[in-house]
Amino acid sequence: MNRLVMVKFGRLSHVGRFAAEGNATYPRRSHVVLRTSRGVEIGEVLGPARDLGAQGRSMAEGSVLRRMTPEDDLVEARIQKTQQAAFEACAAKIAELPSPAALIDVELLFDGKTLLFYFLGELSPDLQGVTAELAEIYETRAEFRKFTSTVNEGCGPGCGTDDAQNGCQSCETGCALASACGSRHV
Repeated sequence: MNRLVMVKFGRLSHVGRFAAEGNATYPRRSHVVLRTSRGVEIGEVLGPARDLGAQGRSMAEGSVLRRMTPEDDLVEARIQKTQQAAFEACAAKIAELPSPAALIDVELLFDGKTLLFYFLGELSPDLQGVTAELAEIYETRAEFRKFTSTVNEGCGPGCGTDDAQNGCQSCETGCALASACGSRHV
């Protein structure tokens, strides 16, 4: 039996529906390990998702792999240290560039394979070279996430508008960037 739970995950606090398989239960505020489209990540359970039947099951953004273990907590602590080091290294390198972009945050996914750099402003080729170099140093795959595009465009096509089919998945349940959407959530 699969149930859907709402989970907050990622540095920008994405919210999505995740399949909780078997008999495992995940109370509100449980810290869990997830498989998302980006990789393996850590999330926090917000509660059960509204049951939308077969349609809802196909809308799952991934699956809950397990509740966090003490070993996972140790890995998370190591990841936080690596994120901080990557942030400091990136900030030092971009200070040497004439780029108008500002580094907002760095996120290393729980699987240790994906290092995400969040910038505000235009991304120059020099800046892309810096992040590629840092990804090599940290032995990960660098990905760019342009923070302003999410803030300006919302979390998906038609986010917060009547044009979105059945509303956007995230906004329907409380978009982390609700102020960027055309609608407000209570």
